[in-house]
Amino acid sequence: MARHLAALTLDTLPDLPKPCRDCVTWELDPVAARRACEAGDPAFEKEAWVSATLLEWGSCGRIAYVDDDPAGFVMYAPPAMVPRSMAFPTSPVSADAVLLMVTRVLPQFTGGGLARMLIQAAAKDLTRRGVRAIEAFGLAESQRAEDEHPAEDSGACLMPAGLLLAVGFKTVRPHRRYPRLRLELKTALSWREDVEQALERILGSVRAPSPALTAGNSLEP
Repeated sequence: MARHLAALTLDTLPDLPKPCRDCVTWELDPVAARRACEAGDPAFEKEAWVSATLLEWGSCGRIAYVDDDPAGFVMYAPPAMVPRSMAFPTSPVSADAVLLMVTRVLPQFTGGGLARMLIQAAAKDLTRRGVRAIEAFGLAESQRAEDEHPAEDSGACLMPAGLLLAVGFKTVRPHRRYPRLRLELKTALSWREDVEQALERILGSVRAPSPALTAGNSLEP
């Protein structure tokens, strides 16, 4: 199966899976989100948010495709542009970090490493843009939720804390339900460079001519 990524733009926005295409949990504060849903037009509000974010800040997500079928996505933005980022007991996001809002892979495509690929794509994009770190609110699913918590309806939009830990995030503010985690992009970049250098060494050793060839006949390039 062929896999590729595309930037989240107004052209690719319709490829977000349902119900995420119409979800404005992150993009609006709780009251505004409720009003948008009651008015029956949350998709318009999400499109307006993506448009404004693209104009003001730039790329805010990636969509993964498998054989040209949308398979998952990731979204991220500065916390100042994400009203719901202040609704958690572990808020606020650090001033030097971008918020990883949500990563989702459709059920039929899970188990193939797409979530890791999407998060790494976000890290690569933000590293190139000079961002120091990514933070995210994880969901500690093994713990009981707090009663009547303002972020309770955000649970379905949160990434499992275990997934974030598995791809290199560290807990910076523990919580029994909504821990805040952080990925230092300098560390992520160093890891990527180490991998690339190791691959180059491997490829170099494969490409190196044997002594017999260098001493005798050579092959055409």
